[in-house]
Amino acid sequence: MREIVTIQVGGFANFIGSHFWNFQDEMLGLAADQTADSVFKAQNLNMDVLYRTGETQQGTLTYTPRLLSVDFHGSLGSMSSLGTLYNDGFSAPADVITWTGNVSTHASEPRKKNLFLQSLYQEENSINGGKDDSLNQIPQKDIVDCLDKDVHCWTDFSKVHFHPQSLYELNGLWMDIQEFDNYGIGRDVFSENLRGEEICDRLRFFVEECDHIQGFQFMVDDSGGFSAIAADFLENIADEYTNTPALLYTVRGSGSHLNLRSRKQKVVRDLHDAVSFSRLASFSKMIVPIGLPFLSESKVSSFLHIEDEKPYHCSAVYAAALHSASLPFRMEMPGPTADSSEICGAIDVNGIVQMLAGQARQNMVAILDVTMPAPGLTGTEDQQSLLGNLQSLTPEVVEDAEDLQVVESLIVQGAFTEGDHRASVSEVKNAVQAAYERATTRPMFCHLSTALCPLPIPLPFPSIFGNLIGQQGELLGSPILGSQSRGSLDVHSIPMAARLRSSSAVLPFLENRLENLRKFGINRGAPGTELLRSWGFGKDELEDFGETLSKMVMTLKPDFERSSDSD
Repeated sequence: MREIVTIQVGGFANFIGSHFWNFQDEMLGLAADQTADSVFKAQNLNMDVLYRTGETQQGTLTYTPRLLSVDFHGSLGSMSSLGTLYNDGFSAPADVITWTGNVSTHASEPRKKNLFLQSLYQEENSINGGKDDSLNQIPQKDIVDCLDKDVHCWTDFSKVHFHPQSLYELNGLWMDIQEFDNYGIGRDVFSENLRGEEICDRLRFFVEECDHIQGFQFMVDDSGGFSAIAADFLENIADEYTNTPALLYTVRGSGSHLNLRSRKQKVVRDLHDAVSFSRLASFSKMIVPIGLPFLSESKVSSFLHIEDEKPYHCSAVYAAALHSASLPFRMEMPGPTADSSEICGAIDVNGIVQMLAGQARQNMVAILDVTMPAPGLTGTEDQQSLLGNLQSLTPEVVEDAEDLQVVESLIVQGAFTEGDHRASVSEVKNAVQAAYERATTRPMFCHLSTALCPLPIPLPFPSIFGNLIGQQGELLGSPILGSQSRGSLDVHSIPMAARLRSSSAVLPFLENRLENLRKFGINRGAPGTELLRSWGFGKDELEDFGETLSKMVMTLKPDFERSSDSD
């Protein structure tokens, strides 16, 4: 077994995680559905990599994500922190007989389930022998449409059962999420009130039951105080699980890129970005920044209709990319039971890290590219190839950067060939090889993973598909009449392609953080010195951060040291 433990820290990271686990749940359901497309029945993916088996006190077998989620108190909406499978209901505490004074009770109303969650409850109730059919007459379209208006937290569209150890709420933080907006404000949260011990104990629960853990898949919303919590958590992980790699995705919603009104606000944000990235990077084997300022205006959204102000929309795209990027970790390794005609390119977390961190690129930064949905493999002259449609989800990246040391991991799933037929593994291999041969620049090395199984679109997926996308995700020659946006009732699955790459194209991202750290925090008379001191950082620690960023830049830009010295 090659288990992965997934960690989600912060609001937007949990939005992405909710979509990610919905994809996994949909794949499990389609694999067991006798009426589903046969392509979902022969996935050759080992879901035990991400999931654990268990049993409730009543003897009911469970299959839940090997997940630890950390978020604000109240972020679970109508869901209990115990999940749903193991929750036997709330019992009021017994009266304290030693107290003789007056007693007042303050109870908040439980958050109401939206129409989608009500439908899930009704469906499970009927499976368990319940009689409530009150929602049977509500059209499925109304249930899906309600999500665009009624998603306030990530559990509002989650259709997955969680283990009681999975959901951790940060109690005792008496502040609004808008106030929790910089590294300093989250600096001591992990260590206070035994929170760090409690969180590490929950992680230990999942790790100790693994036979042979291959790594941690860590997502953190790094736009505010959660980055400090994640850094402290990662430091503990690095100390306790020395040989277990952590693949870190730092994620941001579009709202975190809003224009700042004053210079002071900009200095705070720039210093936060520099300190946050430097400290997070130092405790992970590979860090992948994700989150474009305006996803709706990027080339990624060529066939999508996204509302940037809705985390429910943006997180769906990022989750789809992470699903595809993580497929190689779950693929069956070559052997007598693996069918190479259905799937190829299995590799574990450590293998990806070692491959992309070649040429001494340690603690390196990887770029995540995606095309959604992926175009057919045999495009005409006026159509871009699958490779040409890959667009970066990592911000501040140079397009078409010339780097002779580029290393890539390319994942293609459910691709179509001519006539909208599913492409075989060999056809994908041949098409990718031909595309690289025609390209003006090609990577030093490319690892290809491919699977016939496309990305299934679960019911609570947002209606973000344009009218040029068909039911199976094929790109149409003419638009479908009607609504501009189509959802899970119209599009059942889509082909996907994702790519992780090590490239000097990420240099602007790194150089901006290094320059801002020096200008606002390290140089003599820097305007942010007092602010960083209030965050708990001294001069020596800031210089260490600068050195960390300098080494990252130097690795990708060998002449950087000479130019810095001459300055």
